[in-house]
Amino acid sequence: MLARTYACAVLGLDGHVIEVEVDFNPTALPAFIIVGLPDSAVQESKERVRAAIKNSGLRFPMKRFVVNLAPADIRKVGPAYDLAIAIGCLAVTDQVPLHKLDNAMFIGELSLDGSVKHISGVLPIAYSAQQSGFDKIYVAVEDAPEAALLPNIEVIPVPSLGHLVEHLYDLSPIPPYRRSDDRDSLFHTPSDSLIDMQDIKGQEHVKRALEVAAAGFHNLLMVGSPGVGKTLMARALPGILPSLTWEEALEITRIYSVADSLSNGHNLITHRPFRSPHHTISEAGLVGGGTIPRPGEISLAHLGVLFLDEFPEFGIHTLEVLRQPLEDKKVTISRARVALEFPSNFMLVAAMNPCPCGYLHDPTHACTCTDSMIRKYQQKISGPIIDRLDIHVDVPRVDYDKLTGQIRGESSQEVRERVEHARILQRERFKGMPHLHANADMRPKEIEHFCQTTPEAAQLLKVTLHKMQLSARAYHRILKLARTIADLDGSGIISVPHLAEAIQYRPRRITG
Repeated sequence: MLARTYACAVLGLDGHVIEVEVDFNPTALPAFIIVGLPDSAVQESKERVRAAIKNSGLRFPMKRFVVNLAPADIRKVGPAYDLAIAIGCLAVTDQVPLHKLDNAMFIGELSLDGSVKHISGVLPIAYSAQQSGFDKIYVAVEDAPEAALLPNIEVIPVPSLGHLVEHLYDLSPIPPYRRSDDRDSLFHTPSDSLIDMQDIKGQEHVKRALEVAAAGFHNLLMVGSPGVGKTLMARALPGILPSLTWEEALEITRIYSVADSLSNGHNLITHRPFRSPHHTISEAGLVGGGTIPRPGEISLAHLGVLFLDEFPEFGIHTLEVLRQPLEDKKVTISRARVALEFPSNFMLVAAMNPCPCGYLHDPTHACTCTDSMIRKYQQKISGPIIDRLDIHVDVPRVDYDKLTGQIRGESSQEVRERVEHARILQRERFKGMPHLHANADMRPKEIEHFCQTTPEAAQLLKVTLHKMQLSARAYHRILKLARTIADLDGSGIISVPHLAEAIQYRPRRITG
């Protein structure tokens, strides 16, 4: 006898429907065999399924069961197939009605007592089920809020295998999960981790640089002595970034779901990510990887901020792997069996000291570094990486009077309103171009079309190009930065003040 249920495999950020075929032969020698390229966690589901069925008061005959996970060329990883295998075993032994399994997907790990446990990747699984025409998806109770983020699919929260059998027989139906919160209430949840701009004393020119970076999603480097506020200002940056749209929130949540990084009680990412990995992070930890590739920090920072503090302390090769993602806004991880693509459209914000001791040009501390030490320290960051940082700003020490004064600057809310106005102009400009979200995403063709300058600004750019011996990439980045400054000013054309400010932010080597 044969029964068929459905589960889902997650490869990268995409779900692939898996057909779980269970064959039962009561006349053959007892065995429980799983085929279809399962990993060790899937193989171990035999014991979990057997114990869960017996401890739920159901029969598990000591006969021959053969479970086939199709298609067989996709590697099956993790315990998410337990529930589908168990239901298949019960269906093939006439313990659940076969007709109730049509157009339904079963996802969840089984405990030995039959309870259904959380798994990672529920959102891409639910999306795959929705797109494949399934009417229902059965998941663990704690996974139901995440699966219910998508419309047009019924989500059944399953506490245990025994409850599910009663539900399938209509003895004790499990009501579908219904979200009590609407989209607006989700997005207006305050974040305790955000720093308000008005709490930062002084540093007005640095705050201006942060505003420009946020308005155009430009990469930024802050250089200053220890304790001047570089980290504090970086942590204030998410508070002035534009609010997430529903589609952006789902895109980020899908990444965090696959990485199993969603916080308890927070099934939707409603604020732009801020990731701050330690400088000892590996290349795989930064860009993603592993035997079964998983998202790295640059993907977890998608549509948000990747903050690299103590920038030169990161491994040279670790920083170099950022080159392609910074340009392509995605990262492709290739393995022998599969090549997976993860989005990585992030804003890189880096902070560093000017020298090993940290006090080069500091007015209150003498620098103890030699010229060769300073050069060696600076050379830890290659020219190509420096060239990809649109804004370079020095962060000076704050005067005592400003630090203790009662004068407060603009709040993050006021700055964010200007940033969002600039982003509205950019959305109008890039309408019909789905690959462009902000000025930083423009390619040479779009730069030529949208970055028109006055004759005086064009002459200034020509002189700057020759005097500073800028590369073609630097030339384009100056124009993109000037376009953002003009957007903040509400100007349709780039004029001399806009271009002069953009040139002032050009990344440069720190000299002794």
